[in-house]
Amino acid sequence: MSTENEGNPVPPAPSAPPVPPSGSPAPAPHSQAAGPAQGETLPPRPDTPPARGAEETPPPGAYRADPYADAPHPGAVPQDSAPGGYQEAPERRAAVLATSGAPGTPGAHEHTQGAPAPAPGLAPPGGDPYAAPHAAVPPPVGAWPPPPPPAVPTYADAGGAGGWGAAYESAEHKPRGGRRGGLLAAVTAAALFAGALGGGVGYWAAERNDESVDSTTVSASDTPADLKRDPGTVSNIAATALPSVVTIDAKGGGGEGGTGTGFIYDKQGHILTNNHVVASAAEGGQLSVTFSNGKKYDAEVIGRAQGYDVAVLKMKNAPSDLKPLPLGNSDKVAVGDSTIAIGAPFGLSNTVTTGIVSAKDRPVASSDGGNSKASYMSALQTDASINPGNSGGPLLDARGAVIGVNSAIQSAGSGLGGAGQAGSIGLGFAIPVNQATEVAQTLIRTGQPVYAVIGASVSLQESGGGATITQEGAGGSDPVSPNGPAAKAGLQPGDVITKLDDTVIDSGPTLIGEIWTHQPGDSVKITYERDGKERTANLVLGERKGDSG
Repeated sequence: MSTENEGNPVPPAPSAPPVPPSGSPAPAPHSQAAGPAQGETLPPRPDTPPARGAEETPPPGAYRADPYADAPHPGAVPQDSAPGGYQEAPERRAAVLATSGAPGTPGAHEHTQGAPAPAPGLAPPGGDPYAAPHAAVPPPVGAWPPPPPPAVPTYADAGGAGGWGAAYESAEHKPRGGRRGGLLAAVTAAALFAGALGGGVGYWAAERNDESVDSTTVSASDTPADLKRDPGTVSNIAATALPSVVTIDAKGGGGEGGTGTGFIYDKQGHILTNNHVVASAAEGGQLSVTFSNGKKYDAEVIGRAQGYDVAVLKMKNAPSDLKPLPLGNSDKVAVGDSTIAIGAPFGLSNTVTTGIVSAKDRPVASSDGGNSKASYMSALQTDASINPGNSGGPLLDARGAVIGVNSAIQSAGSGLGGAGQAGSIGLGFAIPVNQATEVAQTLIRTGQPVYAVIGASVSLQESGGGATITQEGAGGSDPVSPNGPAAKAGLQPGDVITKLDDTVIDSGPTLIGEIWTHQPGDSVKITYERDGKERTANLVLGERKGDSG
């Protein structure tokens, strides 16, 4: 039988010595398992013949592990497979077999940890010298039996008990001597001392090493001149504009509401924003505005235009040091101009983002996703990040002047102004400030919006071929208002309008948005198709007051 650890090869064992023949008589029991009994004389050394008559003389060729050891422990039984000529008590062997499994018996493990262990008090070959009450003396040179086999290799994990095939002995059965405990304590103390000494030396070396590191860093200057933000930089524009931008909190009578943005329009405390920001609180709700310094004021709606998506608020008990934002000229804006958007995206007040004007005169029809009617604009398009909550905030140019009122975004998977809280994908739309200013002045003056109209109903389907005058008007009314601007210009149901002045019209929403950039009374040139032929007509725009129509 071979003994091996799983995964570790075991060197070949030396030739096994002869064992007593089967049926050799067992030695007489001894009254004690280990050491000489009181008054008993120790056996003589090899040069003295044995004095004990009860000592059994091994048959020729038999081998004893220690010919001078005491008799076997009580209860030992003959067994011709036990090493060293001593035998194990049956109950001890049964316990070992139950644990490790016996070769050749059912349930035995393939990788056996060893044969049965010697009984306490006996020191088999290679055993612990401190476990025996006396030191074993090797036999004379050249004498038989030969020297014991080598000790179990360290990887066999037999605890130093026995030769090849020795059984595994659990920790609780290992003999523990005072000298071994003292040696262990001494080794532990030495290890602790060495660890403490090494730690101290390491700390000393690390400290000296830290002191000796040559690391040169360069600090940025923090003088006021170096920290100055020159006019025209984003930081300078933001610092100047933020005190004039407010976060709007709107709450309706039923608890609905939301957050948006607005900016100081004049020194009288008027605030310009989007209609959809304040619509929920316009009828019996609550409105408040908060400045970048944290000061909060109540506000009320002065007027709102759902079609333009513009509203004007006025603060109650407004401070006297208000600074309105300067208004630019949106007609002078060019594609590629720098833009800065300020607002409260997702409620994050005083957020500043930058971009450029990526397109002009972009026809946009938007809504807040509710039951409200759509708003139409010929918008400025920007890639500055605009998100829900930015609505109503200013879109500034590189000088810090307002060129638009942020109003809508195009989001992946949703239409313009559609439901949901989708974020920016770089397509934001702002109402040109020139149009917003005209609407705001009207709202401040009269409290209601005024819209330019042509006096004809057009399809809102985006066909791409133009704006088609419908065969029937809203609610069964005439598609072309009698004696209205379109009727006077000779337009009829079925005509397809393709241009308004020089602007190409590809759908009804585009036509409405372009008309609303004009004022009532303006004269425009209409290009349209009838029966496959292109025609033109001049007409004077009419007006409609309020959002009822």
